[in-house]
Formats: sequence, C-alpha cells, structure tokens
Amino acid sequence: MTDELRTTRLVLRQWRDEDREPFAALNADPVVMRYFPAPLARAASDALVDRHSRLITERGWGWWALEAAGSFIGFVGLQPVDDDLPCHPAVEIGWRLAASSWGNGYAPEAARAVLDVAWQRLGLDEVVSFTTERNTPSRRVMEKIGMRHHPERDFDHPRVAGWVGQRHVLYAISRP
Repeated sequence: MTDELRTTRLVLRQWRDEDREPFAALNADPVVMRYFPAPLARAASDALVDRHSRLITERGWGWWALEAAGSFIGFVGLQPVDDDLPCHPAVEIGWRLAASSWGNGYAPEAARAVLDVAWQRLGLDEVVSFTTERNTPSRRVMEKIGMRHHPERDFDHPRVAGWVGQRHVLYAISRP
C-alpha cells in the first residue's frame, strides 16, 4: 500500500534504526507515559520498533514513524484491534508523540492523513480509537479529527485489570 505519507509539515514513514533511541526516550518519559500502566524499558521499546516495521513491510500500513522538520517525534497510524478487546473486529487509529512536540497540532494533522488511508486505500467503513478515561489530551485529538465518543462501547481493558486507568473510552468515526 504505502510506507510513507506526507502532510504539509510531517512525514509518516517506515521505521529506521536511528528511531530506536528517541523512541526509547519517548517510551521512558513519565510525562508521555502517564496514561499507560508504566513506562517501557528499552528492550520493550525496541521490540515495538521491530514489530511496527515488520507490519508496515507486510501490509503496507501500520504505526508509522512520525517526523517533523527531519526529526523523529513519535508515531501515528492504524492497526487491527486485538481479538481480546470488546471492540474487535475493528481497526484502531492511534498516536504517541514526544512531549516536546505537543501543542503543535501534529497529532491531528498526521491522523487526518492516516484516516485518508483508512477510507481511500483500505476501504474501511469505520475506524476506532480508545484510551483510558482520564487521557483528555488524546480524547481532544480524537474530537479534532471528527471522532465521536460512544459511551455504550466503553470497556474495562482486560490486560490492565486493577490499574486505575483500566476503564477505556471508545471513539469512532465512519467513512465520510
């Protein structure tokens, strides 16, 4: 399908080895990871790079590395929802950006490009996104790109039982 997308200010692309260090720093940052059960260790972060890269190679889409002004700042992309989640089967849109890149409108800009892939190239009828209830910054991005909260589809994430952020809100958007 494609391993690179461009917007006016951003490039969504295949992962590179030089992304590992800034991605590990992003995943270890307690500010970035405050809506996750815990920051990620370097080995777990590197394993994500390997997985994301492999899936883009296999499918032509996935969690793309995101760069602004030639620098890696995070990821934005699509992935099938795991089958242990109540919203399965579905395709999820998601993002994770370095804190230094917040507030520039990068997440919504990149997410809109990703939605174009969902509609035009993948032919999807719906895309979902979910996060812990208290993650208001990510929820704002969802709203900015036209997603609507569906409280009737909210769920307790099965892989984080007992964690304060276990309750997840689900947003969805349908093909225009």
